[in-house]
Amino acid sequence: MSAKVRLNRHETIGEVDKRIYSGFIEHLGRAVYSGIFQPGHASADEDGFRRDVLELIRMLDMPLTRYPGGNFVSAYRWEDGIGPVEKRPARLDYAWKAIEPNTFGLDEFMKWCRKAKTEPIMAVNLGTRGASEAMDLAEYCNFKGGTYWSDLRKQNGAEAPYNIRYWCLGNEMDGPWQAGHTTARAYGALAREAGKLIRGISPEAEFIVCGSSSAEIKTFPEWDREVLEETYEIADFIALHRYFANDRGTAEFLTAPEKMASQIETIVCTCDYVKALKRSAKTIDLSFDEWNIWFRSKGKDKNSSSEWTVGRDILEDIYTMEDALVCGGLLCTLQNHCDRVKIACLAQTVNVIAPIMTSREGGAWKQTIFYPFLYASRYGRGVALKMNIESGSYECGGRNYPYLVGSAILNEDRGELTVFAVNRNLEAPLPLKVTLENLNAEKILEFVSLHHADLLAENREHEEKVRPEIRTDAVAENGTVSAMLPAASWNMIRVKIL
Repeated sequence: MSAKVRLNRHETIGEVDKRIYSGFIEHLGRAVYSGIFQPGHASADEDGFRRDVLELIRMLDMPLTRYPGGNFVSAYRWEDGIGPVEKRPARLDYAWKAIEPNTFGLDEFMKWCRKAKTEPIMAVNLGTRGASEAMDLAEYCNFKGGTYWSDLRKQNGAEAPYNIRYWCLGNEMDGPWQAGHTTARAYGALAREAGKLIRGISPEAEFIVCGSSSAEIKTFPEWDREVLEETYEIADFIALHRYFANDRGTAEFLTAPEKMASQIETIVCTCDYVKALKRSAKTIDLSFDEWNIWFRSKGKDKNSSSEWTVGRDILEDIYTMEDALVCGGLLCTLQNHCDRVKIACLAQTVNVIAPIMTSREGGAWKQTIFYPFLYASRYGRGVALKMNIESGSYECGGRNYPYLVGSAILNEDRGELTVFAVNRNLEAPLPLKVTLENLNAEKILEFVSLHHADLLAENREHEEKVRPEIRTDAVAENGTVSAMLPAASWNMIRVKIL
């Protein structure tokens, strides 16, 4: 049983947009309070931001960070989080049954972004609020001065405008759980007007409109079509959301990359249908701005911590080796659809279904999924090549799935080819042979493998069971790259190209 891959320099998918390696911080659980922000902690800086967390986030090199939600945003008053902290009101958080103290808000987030070396995607409340409040927010953030909101920003310590470019117009408005849940037509009309007002203040603004909250919801993809029909003139992206779960066994769980690919391809078709319907020259791209693995903590919120408290311990999934395999495969899918997926946000970044965990009194550490994301972000920038794969397969649900999931990124500036490969064979190693066409391989730069004998192995604060192994047994010769992929492993092979 082996896997053969053919790569040709001239058979390309497109340029991988670095924005697909973005993150998400919502006022949810301990993402903010005791996550990125914890005044008085041993690692806190002068602004109360945890330095240990900042260091790990900078390692991941996330170009954008979506904020402040998520479900949280649909009942959020952004004005509560500006001005003197002692005068800010505490509010009930409808979405997550918590108390929001508003000691961390818009201005703190913008300071944090600069330190984390990321840029904001600002989500706008179109659930319980409307176009007027969205316009006020844009004026506060982006107008130079001489008006009420822009001068208030200056008074609050930010002389220069924030010049926020990316805006999410609402969040999951198709979901009955959402504050302000509505129809696609009503949402689309509101988003169109909010976008018009924001763009009047900030002509360079780019908008992400709400697509379906999942591929399983019964209105998918009809919701997406109707929203685009209402918003096509102002929209730049449509949002996709998807969380994957092991609820039918490991074999089915490992097919998550194919499920993500199907969702992407369905929405691409939907976008292009509306483009044709509108006789438009504009192409709508995709923002997969919520994706991850989430199932262990679902439905267990009431057992984890008290409702109506600050920084509840909720949605704190601890990831396994198995989850790292799925995460690595999903990253390959995003890379392989880089012609249309231009933004993607791992949801979320810290503590809440996240690659980074903290303890309130202790340190920060890397979950198993940290590593596939780290290497994809670091070396998955360049041109994605089409992978022509011949591989053994396994049967699941009446369909055959190849053992090999992969992607290949050519970076001409660095003179490197990077192959990402997931071996879904749980029992045996997979010999891999990559044939290069119009590509001259000089040598192997790095072969990194992530695997563990126990698929349920986890990382904890003082015990990192799952960590990358540097291997030396990959070979580049005679126009081929060969390697042995361990059973149930995620792998990265970097090759120097002449």
